[in-house]
Amino acid sequence: MHRREALKNVAFLLGGAISASTMGVLFESFTLPENEKNFVSYSLEDEKIFAEFADVIVPTTKSSAGAKAAGLGKFIPMMMKDCYPATMQTSFAQGFKDLQAKSMKDFGKSYVTLTPADRKKLMIDLRAIALAQKDGKSEENKDLAYFFITARDLTLLGYYSSEIGCTKAREYVLIPGRYDGNAPLKPGQRSWAT
Repeated sequence: MHRREALKNVAFLLGGAISASTMGVLFESFTLPENEKNFVSYSLEDEKIFAEFADVIVPTTKSSAGAKAAGLGKFIPMMMKDCYPATMQTSFAQGFKDLQAKSMKDFGKSYVTLTPADRKKLMIDLRAIALAQKDGKSEENKDLAYFFITARDLTLLGYYSSEIGCTKAREYVLIPGRYDGNAPLKPGQRSWAT
């Protein structure tokens, strides 16, 4: 199975956990016209911020490594540059800048230097901004809300289609047998990743 097909399958399985705009991009097409690819670019420092952001969403636990270990710092900007139309890339890039500005405004520090507690607080604020946008209660911070929703979606897609996500966070069967839609799980057992 190719990586793109795996991403589509993971998106389908995550269903309601992923926004309609991300589902649209994934199921409409993975190919962009050449003039829209790489419309924005990100530095290695930006990739570190993406990795830290994703690690708040999927942190390392006793049983599996988190989003940072799964390589989401590179995955998120790669997906954005290669799969999203130029208008979405521009909004995402502006939201990324707004994230860093909000970090400086609220905490007086860059995002990568925030404590885990500060990152969690910022994530809660971003979620509230995104929900206010969705409910039509606010027209402010539109790009920041878009960034949060899309980065969250790409974190989930990237993590659960990565080797770590498929083999460590979920039960893995190399060659699956018959389909059993009602397979019992033992207490504490991970879901299946076939």
